[in-house]
Amino acid sequence: MKVKVVTKILEANDRIALENRRLFDKAGVFVVNLMSAPGAGKTSVLEKTLAQGTGLRIGVIEGDIAGSDDAERIEKFGIPVVQINTGGACHLDANMIYEALGDLPLAGLDLLFIENVGNLVCPAEFKVGEDMKVMLLSVTEGHDKPLKYPLMFQESSALILNKMDLVPHTDVDISKIRKDALSLNPALKIFEVSCRTGEGIGEWAAWLGGQARKG
Repeated sequence: MKVKVVTKILEANDRIALENRRLFDKAGVFVVNLMSAPGAGKTSVLEKTLAQGTGLRIGVIEGDIAGSDDAERIEKFGIPVVQINTGGACHLDANMIYEALGDLPLAGLDLLFIENVGNLVCPAEFKVGEDMKVMLLSVTEGHDKPLKYPLMFQESSALILNKMDLVPHTDVDISKIRKDALSLNPALKIFEVSCRTGEGIGEWAAWLGGQARKG
């Protein structure tokens, strides 16, 4: 029974995700679903990406269980931002995104970031109509995560290894993360970044801008 219920939930979600996709395509908006564990640095990477500049008109949907701190941080850049509080749900689903779209000027955007709720499992299971999923992994989380949470790595187009400035202070094996992640997803694009030093942000922003322009 549980499998049937989960299947029905995912099927219903996918139908709404297709409608979201239709709306995004109509508006000509490239959509990135940004996922990570709590505290990996999604909002910090977003801030650095916005500060770096991509030459694109950007909007953001912020997903959190509660609070609006992240949305307030992004709002300082003078771009459209909508906060979604899930009230306990560990991910954003397609219907939540659909309900938020009326508060965004889609026709005036080139790129929309959806910052998902911090979780390494559920966000990868729910399509929201995105063009691609991007995963952040903080080096402080350790090198065992790809094999422990394979779906997120398999579903993502890019992996951002964040907080690279902390590598000398940990026993993390970056080569193992790369090897295991690529064994799960050979097409995965990997960026090593540090929000503290700015390392890798330019490369990531340039690649992202290229992907968005290709559509």
